[in-house]
Formats: sequence, C-alpha cells, structure tokens
Amino acid sequence: MKTAVLYQFELCPFCHKVKAALEVKGIPFRKIEVNPMTKKELPELEGNGRRKVPVLEMDGTLVADSTEILKFLETKDATLTLEGSAREKSEMIEAWVDDDLAQLLPAVIYGTWRDAARAARVVARTSNFGFLQNAIVRGGGSIIMNRVAKKILARRGGGNPTELLATELDKFESWLGEQDFVCGDTLSLGDVAVHGCLTCIQDFPAFKTIMERERVAAWFERVRILRENARAPVQEDAASAAS
Repeated sequence: MKTAVLYQFELCPFCHKVKAALEVKGIPFRKIEVNPMTKKELPELEGNGRRKVPVLEMDGTLVADSTEILKFLETKDATLTLEGSAREKSEMIEAWVDDDLAQLLPAVIYGTWRDAARAARVVARTSNFGFLQNAIVRGGGSIIMNRVAKKILARRGGGNPTELLATELDKFESWLGEQDFVCGDTLSLGDVAVHGCLTCIQDFPAFKTIMERERVAAWFERVRILRENARAPVQEDAASAAS
C-alpha cells in the first residue's frame, strides 16, 4: 500500500480525526506539519479551495476537509460504515464532533495564557520548522491561539469553556451508554471522530478531567488499543518546506 501524506497542524482536532481513521484502517502515512501562521506547506487545491488543514494526499488524489477525507477513505476500505439506524447514529455523532466538540476544544486548550503558551510549545516541539520559525510560533502562536479561543467563545454566546465541554461530554456519555462503542459492539466513524478529537488535547489538563469519567475513559482505552494494534509502521514525519 502506498504511503499517504497528511498535511496537518498538531493541535487541530480535525487532523487528529483523520489520523485516527488512517490508523484503525492500517493505512501507512507520513505527516507534513503546516505552519499555522503562513500555511505555505499546503498544496494548491483545485478550485482555489480554502487553505486549511487537514489535507490528505493519497493515490494521486488531494482531499480536503476531515469529513470528506473520511468519506474518501471509506471508498478504499468501508470497515467503519455501518448500516441502518447504526449508520444514522454514527453520522450524527461525527457531525456533532465537527459542529460542537471540535469547535469547543480550542477554547478549552487556548483559553488561558498559560495553556495558550503550552499549546505553542507543543506545536514548536512537533514541527520541523527550524529554529527561527519555531521561535516565531512559540512567541506569536500563543497570542494567536488565545485570540482564537476568545472568538470561538463569542460565537457560541460566551460561557465557561470547561462547563461547556462538560455539557457536550454529557451528551456523548448518553450516546455511549453501557456499550463498548457508540453504536454497540462495532467500531464506527463516530467513535473514530470523537477519539481523534480528544487525542488532540492529551497534553492539556482538560484531558485528565475528561478521563475522570469512567465510561469515557474505558471507551477511550478500547479505541486506543484498536488504533495501536492496526497502526501501520510509523513513518518519518515529512520535512516541511520551511526546513
């Protein structure tokens, strides 16, 4: 199987959603970390598509947008697509990830200056940008990230990010119930979308709070093991154009 290329931003929940799908499918891939300030590593898309991550390059095709990428991957290997009401529930949960959970997480992990600075350090640590660009990301990134968090909260009518996240997690727990996965005993696109999204914040205090929910923690570990067992051999991160 040819190695796919994922153009990503390390703290983008939508990128982690795609990585989760690639891993559970055992598709080998390498990452190109995109500078969040310049985005010059991104390839040109047909129709002058918006320059945003994630973008997947696979089998000579470029696909943008996490949901479109997951659909594309299912055309190659439809192991995560269920039928009937289970499919409807899985698609509903994936849409919830896109519209609510993934939108809220930046407000949680960038909401304070301390966490915004932590986020900038994570980006710098996981990139191949070189000393100067890493310094720029570490310095200017925290300011940008904190502003992003404030804008997200304003769009959602304000409120405490931690409390808003708790409300969303209550929804997820109600959908999960006592099942192994959100649609029963079979892994679905809904599980992959949520797991990837939450993986994005493992370096932050909010993740520890989430894992205090026993059912969520048990589900997270089940999906983690599936990802780990199916994951293709680790590929070297592709050097960015800024190296």
